[in-house]
Amino acid sequence: MRLLKGLAGSLLWILAALLGLVSLLLCVTIVLLPLGIPLLGVSRRLMTTGARLMLPKSMAHPVKDSKKH
Repeated sequence: MRLLKGLAGSLLWILAALLGLVSLLLCVTIVLLPLGIPLLGVSRRLMTTGARLMLPKSMAHPVKDSKKH
């Protein structure tokens, strides 16, 4: 299960990186700027989701884990 979560997290990171590059290219062109800015937000959310999948549960949600003790 841990291997699958790590694989999914790394695939999300790759997808987020590609989406981030595309959105940066869209932001450079002034006409497509309204499309590039929301895509940057989506890319950022994908990066954080991928990082949470790769991290152990205690590091991904330290506040939730500390309330259990």
